Amino acid sequence: MEITEAEIDEYESLPPTSSMTTHMAAGALAGIMEHCVMYPVDSVKTRMMCLRPNPNANYRNLMDAYYTIVRYEGLRTTCRGVSAVIGGAGPAHAMYFACYEKLKWTIGGTRQGNPLANAVAGCAATLLHDAVMNPADVIKQRMQIFDSPYKSCTDCARTILRTEGIKAFYRSYTTQLSMNIPFQSIHFVSYELMQDVMNQKREYNPMSHLLSGGVAGAVAAAVTTPLDVVKTLLNTQEKCAVECMNRREVSGLFAGFATVYKCCGFGGYFRGLQARVIYQIPSTALSWSVYEFFKYFITKQRAEEDDGFTVVSAAAAKID
Repeated sequence: MEITEAEIDEYESLPPTSSMTTHMAAGALAGIMEHCVMYPVDSVKTRMMCLRPNPNANYRNLMDAYYTIVRYEGLRTTCRGVSAVIGGAGPAHAMYFACYEKLKWTIGGTRQGNPLANAVAGCAATLLHDAVMNPADVIKQRMQIFDSPYKSCTDCARTILRTEGIKAFYRSYTTQLSMNIPFQSIHFVSYELMQDVMNQKREYNPMSHLLSGGVAGAVAAAVTTPLDVVKTLLNTQEKCAVECMNRREVSGLFAGFATVYKCCGFGGYFRGLQARVIYQIPSTALSWSVYEFFKYFITKQRAEEDDGFTVVSAAAAKID
């Protein structure tokens, strides 16, 4: 069925009374699906970003890491910690996409993409997203590391809270923001620029959403890899890295950068670069594709319901 100009406008710019719930529902579904589908790759990425892994877990590349983990630790190991992500991804991505969609139109005020508005909206959305997702990220990365001592996500959360206090769940928050604010700004600007080229009318176009999301994710991931390495260190508190600095813990962005450099030199900032880019390409492509689909599906359903109500109302008026 051909989509009219009115339907395109409704898809891209929803009424104020309904847009927030639509974006939140679509965002939550997109976030959960993205993290679940790509979780095994995320587990490999975390392992490869560890500064001084166990000799039995010293991986050469992404495929070697995945093969070694599955062979010696079992396939289920690649999914350890996934329940923490599922619990955090839904509400985090709901707020993330709702905030982004609201602000990009409030600031930009135009139908076509405005790079500055997209970047500012992405920054604001990241603040909300990371406030919810950071504790979940700490738990899942503690579960993902080699020879993790925790039996479950609940056991991990309780142990961290008991031994390190609630601050441990937000030890990497400033680093996470330092990484995700430029990541999301680059990500959103790249996505909207790609849409300007591939989908100028902003129609529902699955292929354009898929390709734009993949390119945006790859560019943003490559630029922000050093910050992800530091964030992983702050979340996992690798014992050998902490001892290398003669500290009880590594806390803060600058301490994290200093620890990485002392342990691995300049090259340490790019540990897991390949895995991070390979993870982000399908991850962001899937996220945008699912998000745009559900946004289109939900708004189309509402449009059909409104059309049906209008027809019934018109028929009732004729009878009167």
